[in-house]
Amino acid sequence: MTLAQVFILAFLAHFGWVALLYVWLTIERQSAVAKGEVRIADFIRAGADPERSLRVARNLSNQFELPVFALFAGLFIYLSGEVAVIDVAAAWLFLFGRVVHTVVQTLTRNVPLRGMVFVINFAGVVILMARVAWIALT
Repeated sequence: MTLAQVFILAFLAHFGWVALLYVWLTIERQSAVAKGEVRIADFIRAGADPERSLRVARNLSNQFELPVFALFAGLFIYLSGEVAVIDVAAAWLFLFGRVVHTVVQTLTRNVPLRGMVFVINFAGVVILMARVAWIALT
C-alpha cells in the first residue's frame, strides 16, 4: 500500500465513523420513541432528543465542523501528489482524536475532558493545514 493510499484511508475511515454515528443516532432515537420518552413528531424541531440521543446528535454535528478543514487539507495534499509521512501521521491523529472525542462526548458528561481530547484532532488538522500552506506557498 502506498503512502497516499494510507493517507486517504484515514479520511475514508472518518466517513465510516460518521456512518456509524448515523446508525447509532437512529437506534437511540428509536429506543427513545419505544420507551415513550419522545414522540416521532417531536423530531421536527432541533433539540427534541432525550439526553442520550442528544449527545450522539451533537457529536454527529461536530463531525461537520472542524473536520471540514481536515477534509479540505486531505484533498489538497492528495491532489498535490506530495503526501509525506507527516501528512499520514496527522490524518490518523485527526481520526484517532475524532473517535476519542466521540467516546467522551457521547458516554460522559465530562466537558473539561472533552475539551482536552478535542486538542488531539485539532492538532492533526493544524498540521494538515500547515502542510497545505507549505505546499501552496513553496
